[in-house]
Amino acid sequence: MNAGPSLSLDHVSITFGGLKAVSDLCLDVHPGELVGLIGPNGAGKTTVFNLITGVYVPTSGTIRFADKVLNGRKPHEICQAGIARTFQNTRLFAGLSCLDNVKIAAHQLATSSYWDGMWATPKSAADERTIDSRARGLLETLSLSDVAEARAADLPYGRQRRLEIARALATDPQLLLLDEPAAGMNPQETEALMHLIEEVRKTYNLAVLLIEHDMKVVMTICHRIAVLDYGVKICEGDPLAVRSDPATIRAYLGEDVA
Repeated sequence: MNAGPSLSLDHVSITFGGLKAVSDLCLDVHPGELVGLIGPNGAGKTTVFNLITGVYVPTSGTIRFADKVLNGRKPHEICQAGIARTFQNTRLFAGLSCLDNVKIAAHQLATSSYWDGMWATPKSAADERTIDSRARGLLETLSLSDVAEARAADLPYGRQRRLEIARALATDPQLLLLDEPAAGMNPQETEALMHLIEEVRKTYNLAVLLIEHDMKVVMTICHRIAVLDYGVKICEGDPLAVRSDPATIRAYLGEDVA
């Protein structure tokens, strides 16, 4: 595996009123790994992403990244620490160009101050050139350079998904969280996405945690898979072990398998 920080969820739970949405979850993502997080609708998968990224604070347990506790840290602080995400429903800046969507994310890497920007100092200008170059490079990697100046809202859905990945990569993460990236894609787009995720992981030296309902995607590209059901982890292992696990089959099909 690649060098870099690890993510560790240690007995993490969160309760909303009387509902325990995630219960006593232990999960590690090691440097360079591509880990899948699967389960039926309502199993708590996106809640796990919201816990990792600071949208929610765990009721109990500890989340660590690069040996630092993330509990209670704000989403922008967690992003600056090296964790980026995409969303189940795309959350692009619809009225802005594709290039500007990516540049906005890259601005957290700027070293110039507010006053540098106000007075258009050489340091601010250098930052802007660096950010523009990085954004255009990411659009090229994601096969979006031809729509750099197009409005994000005008892209087909599959390309909006790619743009969201480009925007996440612009923050220079070490861990990328992908929430159902294949949702709404046709089989050809899904096939291309699988290759893209693997290429991005290797090119940018990333660990990836992936939520996905398309089992072909999960079983093909993930090194390891964890299965949630009603907020509880019921199985974890390599794709072959998970595919044949009776508890996983029951969670998806609602019946025992002989």
